[in-house]
Amino acid sequence: MKTLCFLLLLSGSFLFAQNTGHHPKSKDEVTVQGCVSRANGDYILMKQNPAVTYELQATGKIRLKNYLGQRVEITGTESPTLSSSSDAMNKVGSAAPVTLNIISIKTIDKECPVHQISEK
Repeated sequence: MKTLCFLLLLSGSFLFAQNTGHHPKSKDEVTVQGCVSRANGDYILMKQNPAVTYELQATGKIRLKNYLGQRVEITGTESPTLSSSSDAMNKVGSAAPVTLNIISIKTIDKECPVHQISEK
């Protein structure tokens, strides 16, 4: 009986952790801060210091349109970008070489500094 209660408690806490976005961080995950923007239909994260642009790939129930124009912190995994969007190349100088597959995202500031938002 004690084992059954323990297993139910453990599985319940696991489900709670999944729903709140808390999860153990793997060695392949990165956390970056920047501003969410769009280029040729793709969502991108523009980071300063050092200047890096990531193409964003949402997973699960994450809706990137809700974060457009906001400064955010994203935890995710990196992979090479397959897109070679000419619009993205024009806006940021070159296509984002890295796609960030989002695991979690949170708003830091509702507005980005003007110089970090690219034209739509």
